[in-house]
Amino acid sequence: MAFYTTLPVRTTQTLFIPPGSINTIISQLAKKGYALSAVDSYILRFMGKPQTGWIFIGKNELNRIDFLYRLTSAKAMISKVTLIPGETSEIFFETLAKKLKLDPKKLYKYYHQFSPYPEAGIYADTYYVPHGIKEKHLMHFLVRESEQKYKSISEKIYGTYNHKQWQKVLVIASIIQKEAANTKEMPLVSSVIYNRLRKGMRLQMDGTLNYGKYSHVKVTPERIKSDESSFNTYKHKGLPPSPIGAVSLHAIRAAIRPAKTKHLYFMKNKKGTHDFSDSFKAHRKNIQKAK
Repeated sequence: MAFYTTLPVRTTQTLFIPPGSINTIISQLAKKGYALSAVDSYILRFMGKPQTGWIFIGKNELNRIDFLYRLTSAKAMISKVTLIPGETSEIFFETLAKKLKLDPKKLYKYYHQFSPYPEAGIYADTYYVPHGIKEKHLMHFLVRESEQKYKSISEKIYGTYNHKQWQKVLVIASIIQKEAANTKEMPLVSSVIYNRLRKGMRLQMDGTLNYGKYSHVKVTPERIKSDESSFNTYKHKGLPPSPIGAVSLHAIRAAIRPAKTKHLYFMKNKKGTHDFSDSFKAHRKNIQKAK
C-alpha cells in the first residue's frame, strides 16, 4: 500500500469532478485515462468525498496520495463575470462567450428560453460562476438570480410581481440608465420621461437608439433619420417595445419613483452632467450654453 500511494498520477492542472458516489467518480476519471482503481476509492473514503465541479490541481504530475488529497481539498475554479449597467445582452453574451469559451448562439437560445424579457432579463451585477459551466446552466443561473432580485423589489413596492407591469419598469429604467450622467440625475430623467408621455410628446432620447449591437455606437442625425425601428423615439411616440439594456437598482428605483418636476427637456452641459428645463425656450438656451 505504501508503494502504491507513491506511484505517479498524470493530470491536467484543472480537473472536472463528475457528480455521483466516490466509486462513480473514480470510475469516470479512469475512463478519461487516469490510472485509478478500486483501491483509490477505498483510500478516498478515509479522506472525504470530492466536490462536484471544476477544481484547480496546480500540477501535471503528483504522487497518488497527493493527487487523491487534492481531489478532496482543491479549491473550485470560479469565474467572475460582470454585467455593466446599460449594457445590452448582445454585447454581454459576446464577452461571456470569449471569457468562458462558450457558444454565443446557445447563450441567446437559452436566455430567451428562460427569461420573460427580451432584454434586461439579467440584472446588472457581478456574478461568480463555476469554471466549465455550460450555456444552458449559465443562463438558467443568471436569469433565476435576476428573477429573484426583481421579484423581491417588486413585492416590496407593489405587493406583487407581474411580468407585464415589471417590463414597463425595466423599459423606463433602461432608458434612465442610458441617459442619466449619474445616480442623482436618475429621478430627474425619469420625471422627464413620465412628463413627456403624459403630454403625448415623443421621448426623443438618443439612448433608446443604443439597443442591441448599437450599444456603444454614437447616435448621429443620420442615424436618427435612417433608423426605422420602434426603438427610435424621435419617430415613434411612447416607450420602446422592450428594455434597451441591463439596469441597476438605482435606475429601477428612479423608474418607479420619479422626481416631482415639470421638466420636459435636458441637455448635456460642459461638466458632463445635464441641465433640465420645463420649456423649449429654456432648453434652447441650454443648447446654446453647451455649444
